[in-house]
Amino acid sequence: MNKILVIEDNTEVRENTAEIIELANYEVLTAENGKIGVEIALKENPDLIVCDIMMPVLDGYGVYHSLSKHTTTASIPFIFLTAKSEKADFRRGMEMGADDYLMKPFEGIDLLHAIEIRLEKNDLLKKQYSGPGALNAFLEEVQRTGQVSLGTAERETVNYPRKLQVYKEGQHPRMVYLVISGSIKISKTNDDGKEFITNILGPDEYFGYTSILEDVNYKENAEARDDSTLMLIPREDFSNLVLNDITVARTFLKIITQNIVEKEEDLLNLAYSSLRKKVAYGLIQLMEKFKIEDSQQPALNLSRETWLS
Repeated sequence: MNKILVIEDNTEVRENTAEIIELANYEVLTAENGKIGVEIALKENPDLIVCDIMMPVLDGYGVYHSLSKHTTTASIPFIFLTAKSEKADFRRGMEMGADDYLMKPFEGIDLLHAIEIRLEKNDLLKKQYSGPGALNAFLEEVQRTGQVSLGTAERETVNYPRKLQVYKEGQHPRMVYLVISGSIKISKTNDDGKEFITNILGPDEYFGYTSILEDVNYKENAEARDDSTLMLIPREDFSNLVLNDITVARTFLKIITQNIVEKEEDLLNLAYSSLRKKVAYGLIQLMEKFKIEDSQQPALNLSRETWLS
């Protein structure tokens, strides 16, 4: 049973809020001011905190700031309650990293919906995402709890014939792409005009998001290796889903960091291996990525020219 901490100085509001949450089969802890709330949170480590802003002794901002300094409580989902409607008040809470914000008086169903959404998203942080499909698995799951869906049948899909460029280095990023079918070659070109393939992407893989996260132009080229179909996801939708929610952002960045570490390990293996080992290592990685179960067909057709480029 999930444990919810309600911090509210108004006795009637505190008791009513606690009753609503208890009726939804949650365990509820209560505190009448911010100082006591911090003490309970550090001791009980609740799954979510519902906290008023305007309180004696220690206000809601102080509670959030105090708990963010402790590793055991820093990632607890936090919902602010307030009777004030000033935009500055709302903005300050969200800038501090609060997960949600409810105006008093609020409907019980709105409170329970906010709690449910935040608990589901917090579960994403507790899961371990690893391996080549980690990012895709995370994005698929986070769509269940997000307000914006990345993959949907209503989105625009575009067919790219073989060797057609999706985007090139230096262009401004406007889309994130999802491979529906086919494969996409990601490459960079050095000062001598030599092309180096850095990745080959297959179905259900996203690409083009790194430049959006960094807010820079594309640093690589993307080209269809064969006839491919891509889903186009506007940058605004991607940003709304991934960047506007602190819980999602934390896990997303964690996966990105993990992917970077894995890439560094791959580079080390390539740097200190013989030419034959380098080729064999790269081919095995591609075979594992594109292999077709119970099939005698090659996982990926690569010409000698393509591979050595």
